[in-house]
Amino acid sequence: MSSASAIRLQIEAALSHRIPSALTPAPRILRPQANVGIASVDELLAGGLPLGAVTEMVGPECSGRTSFALSFVSRMTQTGKVCAWIDVSNSLHPESAAAVGMDLSRLLWVRCGVQASNAPPTPTNSFALPEKYLVPPPIKKGLHGGGFGPHPRHEVKGLSVAVSEFLKPEVTAPRCAEPQRRVRSEREVFEPNVFEPPVRKKPSIVPGKPWARIEQALHVMDLLLQGGGFSCLVLDLGSTAPEYALRIPLATWFRYRAAAERSQASILLLTQHACAKSSAALVLRLQPGSSLREETTVFTGVEYCVEVARERFLATSSNVIPLRKPPQRATEARWRGRTTWAGRR
Repeated sequence: MSSASAIRLQIEAALSHRIPSALTPAPRILRPQANVGIASVDELLAGGLPLGAVTEMVGPECSGRTSFALSFVSRMTQTGKVCAWIDVSNSLHPESAAAVGMDLSRLLWVRCGVQASNAPPTPTNSFALPEKYLVPPPIKKGLHGGGFGPHPRHEVKGLSVAVSEFLKPEVTAPRCAEPQRRVRSEREVFEPNVFEPPVRKKPSIVPGKPWARIEQALHVMDLLLQGGGFSCLVLDLGSTAPEYALRIPLATWFRYRAAAERSQASILLLTQHACAKSSAALVLRLQPGSSLREETTVFTGVEYCVEVARERFLATSSNVIPLRKPPQRATEARWRGRTTWAGRR
């Protein structure tokens, strides 16, 4: 044994009661995996998606992201685990989820930006008056038979002149010697009814704006991760434009990564552009699917393609580095999604 190895063993023996294996690097711990339910994808990923980590699925519309996530969540619910689907754009179809074998009683579906059915509808006109302003006020009894009459002092004004003109005979022409009293007619002034809308507090979440729905989805993710009890959480940002998804700070994804490691929950992130960066343990890039050509006139399904863009932890058989270059690992897989009327083949 060399002197360096002997000194190393002596130091570790002296510090074993305080720091076990002080000079020995910690072994790499590979995360457990769960099957996706697609044979070709499970073979590509050597077992499935990692548990306790963030998996990001990137791809455009109609690239198979939702089908991929539905297959994984259905396998989780079939084993008796509870999952959550945070739907930012309200694009999840429950009938399609039930068709792939998902147990909907074990799925929490959060629809962001959707108003409850028992709540009053939001007025389209921001200057619409509430209903209480449209009800006439009750009549108050006053001094003159009820209602809001003028003051008696104003009623007496001009009464004597009107009675004298009513009693005296009609005069054809005024006499020049008598001074004529000029009666100044009061002009009626109509003031414009300037409507001032009631001051309302701006709501924190506006269902019509994309960033408001994203903010609501992030709050829901924080609450579910803090509460625990969910084995899989899907954050569906697939229908959100990349310029909104990229506004999410990187500290948010790092917080979700730490919470997933603590609770051993799988987080699936569906986006059009990669935004989790280094917080994602696995990044899958999906390509737009192509229609199957099995029938000439009937649509039978779509063929999807998935590629492993980045994987943080790779399983190695041993620590021995071979002299020859090992064979390259496949990074692409294909699977088919068939329609219900096409049947199984």
